Amino acid sequence: MFSAFEWMMAMRYLRARRQEGFISVIAWFSLVGIALGVATLIIVMSVMNGFRQELLERILGINGHLSVYGAVAGKMTDYEPLIERVKGVDGVVSVNALIEGQVMASAKGVAKGAIVRGIRPGDLEKRDIVAGNIKQGALENFKGDNVVLIGARLAQSMGVGVGDDITLISPKGNVTAFGTVPRMRAFKIVGTFEIGMFEYDSGFVFMPLEAAQIYFKLPDAVSNLEVFIENPDNAPGVGLEIQQALKGQGTVHDWQRANSSFFNAIQVERNVMFLILTLIILVAAFNIISSLIMLVKDKGKNIAILRTMGATRGMIMRIFLIAGASVGIIGTTLGFGLGLSFAANIESIRRWIEGFTGSDLFAAEIYFLSQLPAVVDPTEVTAIVLMGLGLSFLATIYPSWRAARIDPAEALRYE
Repeated sequence: MFSAFEWMMAMRYLRARRQEGFISVIAWFSLVGIALGVATLIIVMSVMNGFRQELLERILGINGHLSVYGAVAGKMTDYEPLIERVKGVDGVVSVNALIEGQVMASAKGVAKGAIVRGIRPGDLEKRDIVAGNIKQGALENFKGDNVVLIGARLAQSMGVGVGDDITLISPKGNVTAFGTVPRMRAFKIVGTFEIGMFEYDSGFVFMPLEAAQIYFKLPDAVSNLEVFIENPDNAPGVGLEIQQALKGQGTVHDWQRANSSFFNAIQVERNVMFLILTLIILVAAFNIISSLIMLVKDKGKNIAILRTMGATRGMIMRIFLIAGASVGIIGTTLGFGLGLSFAANIESIRRWIEGFTGSDLFAAEIYFLSQLPAVVDPTEVTAIVLMGLGLSFLATIYPSWRAARIDPAEALRYE
C-alpha cells in the first residue's frame, strides 16, 4: 500500500532539521499528549471498573441478592415454611433467616454506632466474604447467647480484641414505671473480620440468631430472609417468582432497587470522566494537525520538486499521512503500555507515593475500600486504542490533502 520511497520521505520529514525545530517540538508534544491521554483513559476506566466490581462483590457478599420481609415491619413469624417455599424457586441457591437492628456499641469508654445482624452460625460459615476474612479468633466459637463477631476497624477504634467484652445498647428499650430504659447487655468478642470495605469493617456486628432473638425480644421470629441466587443480574425476575410463591405472605426487594442510586452515581461519574479525558487525546490530535500544516507549508518547495520529478498527488498525500499517523501510532502504543503497567501496579504505586509524601491518598473512610482496585476491561481498552488511532488518522487527512493540492509551478515561482 505504501512504497519504500513514501516511508523514507515521511521519516525524513519527521526528523526535522535545526531550522525546523519548532515543528519537531510540536510533533513531540502531540506524541506525548496522545500517550498520556490513552494511558490516563485506561487507568481511570480500570479504576472505575475496579470500584464497581469490588463494591458489588462486597455488597452482594455480605448482603443477600434479595430480601423477603413479612407483613409486619421488622418481624416475621412462622418463617421456616416460607424458607422452604423460597428454596423451591428456580435459581435460588440459599435462604438465610436474619435479624437486623441498630445499636450503640460501647467498650473502654468508647461508643460507636453499629448494626447487629443475627444469623445462624452455619449460614455465616457458608458466607465466604466473612468466613474467609477472619482476622482474629475463629468461627468455631461463634455459638451461644453471649458472643459476637465484630469488624476489625470497629475493634481497633474501641481498643478491644478477642476475649474482651463489648456492651450493646439498643434504642428499643424496656418499658418501666419510670419510662423506657435502653436495653443493655455485654457480649464476649470471639473474633474479628476484615473484608476490605470500611462501612462493614467499622460498623457491623454479627451475633448468633438465637442470641439476637433474645436480645431484640423476637422469640421465634426474624426481621427478614436473605436470598442468594445463581445470577445476581436476574434478581428482578427471580424476585417476581418468589413473590408468587409466597402468595402474599411477604414482600420482596432486590439488590438493584436497594442500591440503584449508588451504582447509577458511579456510572454517571465514569461516563463524565471518559468524556473529559477524551479531550486530552482530541487536543493532541489538533496538535498533529497544526504541526503537519506547518510542515506542509515549510516543505512547499520540496513537494513541488517531487511533483516535477514524477511524484503523484497520491504519493504526496501518503507521505504526510504516514508522517502524521506515525505520531499517533507511536503515542497510542506508548499510552497503551503505560496504562496497562500503571493499572496492574496501581496499589503499589499508591503506597509508594503515600510513603514518599507522607499523606493518605486513599482514605478508607471516604472511598469505602481499603485498597485501590483496578480491573482492566479488554473491550474498553480496545475501544480506547482504536479511538486514539482513529483520531490520529483523521487529524492527518486535511494537511495531507493540502500537501497534495500544492501546484508545483506556483510553489517554485515564489521561491
